[in-house]
Amino acid sequence: MTEPHSPRRFWLGGQRAAEQDRFFREALEPLGWQVGDEHDWDAGWITGMPEARQFRRVSPTRTLNHFPGNAALTVKSRLHESLSTLRERIHESHGPEHGLARRLAFFPRAYVMPGDYHALQQAARDHPEQRWILKPTNASKGKGIRLLKDVGEAPLARDWLVQEYLANPHTIRGHKYVLRLYVLISSLAPLRVYLYRQGFAKLASEPWDPDDADNPYSQLTNPDINALNDRAEVPVEFIDFDRYRQWLKDQRHDDEALFARIEDLVALTVISAVDAMRARTAEAAADPRGCYELLGLDCLVDDTLKPWILECNLSPSLGICAAPESGGRVEEAVKGGLVRDLVTLIDIPGRAARKVSTEAASEEADQAPGAAAALVAEAEAERARAGGFRRLLPAVDPECYLPYFTLPSLADRRLAEGLAGRSLPAPRIARRHVSEIVDEERLALYDTRRGDLYRPNDTAALIWLLATEGLDLDAIVEALASATAGGEEERPDAHGTDHESLRRKVWLTLHDWCRGGLLRQAGERDAADAPAAEADTPAPETPSVERLFALRLAGQEWALSVASPPAIARLAAGFGTRLTPLADEVASRLPRLRVLRETVGYALADADRLLASRLTLAQLAPALTTHLLRRVASPDRPVIDAPLLVMPDETAVLCLLPEGAPRRRLLARLREAGGGRPTRGVRLDLADPARAEPLDLPLADAADEPASARTASRMPAGVTLRGVLLPGGEHVQEPLAPVAMLEALGALLPHCLAGEGQMLEGHGVTALGDWLSTLALSAIPTDSESETEATQTGSEAQGPSSASLAAWMATHIAPEAQVSRPAAAGQ
Repeated sequence: MTEPHSPRRFWLGGQRAAEQDRFFREALEPLGWQVGDEHDWDAGWITGMPEARQFRRVSPTRTLNHFPGNAALTVKSRLHESLSTLRERIHESHGPEHGLARRLAFFPRAYVMPGDYHALQQAARDHPEQRWILKPTNASKGKGIRLLKDVGEAPLARDWLVQEYLANPHTIRGHKYVLRLYVLISSLAPLRVYLYRQGFAKLASEPWDPDDADNPYSQLTNPDINALNDRAEVPVEFIDFDRYRQWLKDQRHDDEALFARIEDLVALTVISAVDAMRARTAEAAADPRGCYELLGLDCLVDDTLKPWILECNLSPSLGICAAPESGGRVEEAVKGGLVRDLVTLIDIPGRAARKVSTEAASEEADQAPGAAAALVAEAEAERARAGGFRRLLPAVDPECYLPYFTLPSLADRRLAEGLAGRSLPAPRIARRHVSEIVDEERLALYDTRRGDLYRPNDTAALIWLLATEGLDLDAIVEALASATAGGEEERPDAHGTDHESLRRKVWLTLHDWCRGGLLRQAGERDAADAPAAEADTPAPETPSVERLFALRLAGQEWALSVASPPAIARLAAGFGTRLTPLADEVASRLPRLRVLRETVGYALADADRLLASRLTLAQLAPALTTHLLRRVASPDRPVIDAPLLVMPDETAVLCLLPEGAPRRRLLARLREAGGGRPTRGVRLDLADPARAEPLDLPLADAADEPASARTASRMPAGVTLRGVLLPGGEHVQEPLAPVAMLEALGALLPHCLAGEGQMLEGHGVTALGDWLSTLALSAIPTDSESETEATQTGSEAQGPSSASLAAWMATHIAPEAQVSRPAAAGQ
């Protein structure tokens, strides 16, 4: 063990501004501590995670503010996994309607990409009213968070989580808010958890509007985002818990009931991750007595005053975010007090008695006489130093939380009994994901989830058999002691050291099996006459039946096979009447296209080759459309793959702007100005391009247009193209500025398809140029900022208004208009 030297040193590591570490410095410098570095430190205060080697240096007198394995809480996907695993286990042991299970209904459903992509699409199909929010799994400060208008756009990349959007938040003065809670894990073995009495309600800077999904200042409460809102008089506002709870009382709400539910949420959340943290701490060879963890837990309160966990933040910010008059002074006081109380509770200065020895505190502890008393004394001394922290675990009523552990460690149980002043019922064990195989009196265990085979030795096999026959742990120890000894008279110290060593072996063996998922604590469902717990396991998903559809375009027809219900629904919405059910005998005579459900996303194939893979649901119809357009194009009859606005009088405007917010706005304004209908794709006959054939394929920019509207307005067989709108680049300052023919030709050619693997010939390009010379060619200024930037700053995008577009169309597009192109620069 490394002894402290004089003077003692603290190490401020990580990549955070020094001002956010000032409270830790201010707590130790008056005690004579000096600044150290990564090589010379007695107390490490690290933003993020330190290098693994630093964990091997911790001890009761050299502390570090993290536990290995904290990602089970601080990475959003891992937090969801931890809580989901806990809920699944409680459902198995007690049933989904049991009180223990209902207490876990505080986290929204979530899907981790890309593995849960298809489950997400099915959930969205089953719950069409549900809104979804996309989050990066390991980012902070609100980075990358957005509402999904189309759940089919969920990325097929790693490190993304799609979560149910809680659409009924409680509000303060009409503003959405999130509660920031400060949670301290002071010990893993045994588990001790505290909640700070103070914290903050973090307010969004604009009033809550459920229909304004693109406004981050209404939907998000993160101060780093709201600080950018120059429209708000108070962009960042923090309300401390004293004022928040008083406000709740003034509104005749029960603040005590709310915070009791919050405390329960916090305790259960930490329990869900304790196994992962203990295992990783052991793997890292870290002394858990030298580690602690301060978490910033965010929860949303809904309009029924129910708290929901959103995330746990590693190394929560301790800088001052709000202006002094908007809560900054109170924020400084709360965060300063938080760190001072933490330093005292953890006893970083080393004033309290030495911590309980590893032999008494670890999971592998021998139950030596006095060990329980030492654990209780340490826990009570720590609570006496807690200041503004309130201890949640171990609880006053130990049986309130012990059933949620996979299996409490010996130290957990010993401390709970010591604090309760009574013995607790020994837990019983039940099988979980395991099959037993016996061969010539040898036992093997097959993990039905992971596919692993275990062959326990004779002692472990006996422990397994006794546990799965329903004996509690104390009874197992007695039975095993009798089986391994020649008789009581030969064991004068039958209940002494050997007996306690045997107890430790049994407990650790069962704990490992429980942590691995082979066993679990038994519950009410495991009563002798109750049905097996496996009865609660969801039935396997019924395989989807492949369905055949006829898909028609430009006089050609294909047989399309699709087996995924979400894909069928998406294609039917996009292609409308072009997609109709098809009989098998007819399908056999048509060229075949297939939509395949991959492990991640979808693939598109024809009879003998793969056309595209790893497609999201939102990308499926556009990819199929691109393939169809290439199939119906030829050098003499090229297809222009671009949006087309078809007017009621059978005139049309071609839009060559790239997909994105500017194009969506332009199409919406064109529809408002001329009453037309947007579609995708037009086929020309270069021998007579004056009359073109609209292909009426789905357009991503028109996703908001209902399928009924596309079906109700019949697309004409031919249209007269009278204008082209194209991106003008940064040099174009005036909307609808005239464009030279060659510039328009250069913008058009990338959109021209001449068939698979074919290019337009020279005479075809000449014909296109001649045709363009007869049209109104106008440029739209390019936005100087991205869609995201425009949304977050609230700025108006550049582009022509509906009125100017109406005037342009009346001049150039209407049938009675004389098409004349004003001379463009350089023409």
